[in-house]
Amino acid sequence: MQNTQMGKLSNYKEILKLSFPIILANASAPLLGLADTAAIGNTAGAAELGAIALASLIFSFVYWGFSFLRMATTGFVAQAVGANDKKLIHEVVYRSLAIGFAIGLLLILGQQLIGETAIRFMSAGDEVKGLIRSYFYTRIWGAPATLTTYALLGALVGMGLTKRLLYVQLLLNGLNIALNILFVVVFNWSVKGIALGTALAEWAAFIYALWLIFKSLEINWGEFIARRKEIFNKIEIVKSFKVNADIMIRTLALLSGFAWFADQGAKFGDDILAANHLLLQFVSLSAFFLDGYAHVVEMTAGQAFGKRNKTLFLQQVKDATMLAGLTAVVLAFLLFIGVKWTVPLLTQVKAVQEIAINFMPFASIYILLSFVAFLMDGAFIGLTRSKEMRNGTIIALIAFILSGTFLTVQYGNTGLWIAFILYVVVRGLALGLYFPRLIKSFE
Repeated sequence: MQNTQMGKLSNYKEILKLSFPIILANASAPLLGLADTAAIGNTAGAAELGAIALASLIFSFVYWGFSFLRMATTGFVAQAVGANDKKLIHEVVYRSLAIGFAIGLLLILGQQLIGETAIRFMSAGDEVKGLIRSYFYTRIWGAPATLTTYALLGALVGMGLTKRLLYVQLLLNGLNIALNILFVVVFNWSVKGIALGTALAEWAAFIYALWLIFKSLEINWGEFIARRKEIFNKIEIVKSFKVNADIMIRTLALLSGFAWFADQGAKFGDDILAANHLLLQFVSLSAFFLDGYAHVVEMTAGQAFGKRNKTLFLQQVKDATMLAGLTAVVLAFLLFIGVKWTVPLLTQVKAVQEIAINFMPFASIYILLSFVAFLMDGAFIGLTRSKEMRNGTIIALIAFILSGTFLTVQYGNTGLWIAFILYVVVRGLALGLYFPRLIKSFE
């Protein structure tokens, strides 16, 4: 009995050890946005700030759409690690690198179509649109580096090298901040300087991540060329694209849910829109922590599947879920009791403060119940069961829109938040209903 308890404590420590670098890596991202805002805010005007905000949205949407490069690579690599198949690990990494770089090149080739289409739908003046173009057509040259780095980070997670993932993120964000200050504050290159600094940092992070992967796996370009037929095996590429397509649809459905929430909130006026946006920042902050556990589950679940060890799989999911649940309780509690101090730090508008404080309990409940969806995502990614992930997210989105449409008519913003909470609960439950399929896949 004592040995079992010691084993559990040891596994909890290992999960925390693996997840902590990911949490730190996630938390470093907002610092970049703050640095960009500070650099432009102190050297330019509102038009430049608005242009960066809108142009960044284009990249957020496009890059989020291709986040499957990270997730699918994690699952495939973790399974290969579990099976102790070094050759397969190399093939997965090479294939993911090739796909990521190819998509990045296609984005560069299609930059005119992407940029002008996105700008056409933006409600901005000619000056702001001109600045958006300056940002977009400069930063887009970092696309191959960014998307290939997604695949490299996925490989690092799959191998359990989460500290190295942190190093890559710190280099990316740290260098980006330094270059933005240099180009904007010193050279006064304004919006284009921000975009150039980001693109250069993306290429630097890619080169560093590539070096880490090649060093970790002891592989070289000669092997890549020699084994190109195996790497570009049609069956494996089709399999990879099926998984990637499902995850892409799932990601777009997830983004659509948050976009629908924001759009519905806008119907209740600027104050409620601002208050909801403020509360979502706390929800995003909690995601930094919970996503760390989800990444670890991706790795441990995938490795357990590679070993065909169902007992290990269930134990890893159970232990990570326990830690994520406790973390969600702490985060929700801290948010609930700290609302009166935290909200005034983010806005001085009294009406927005009052609304945010009144609706903070809903955000706390959302955080409290969201950990199940995060951990289920991790388990399904680890086993590359993307179809179930896709279906679960679509089911949750439909439930959200249907319930939200009814509840907002009856209860306004309160109804919207209730529907939003149902959204994340249904996501977790839908994946939970599919969970027996994961267990059967071990048989």
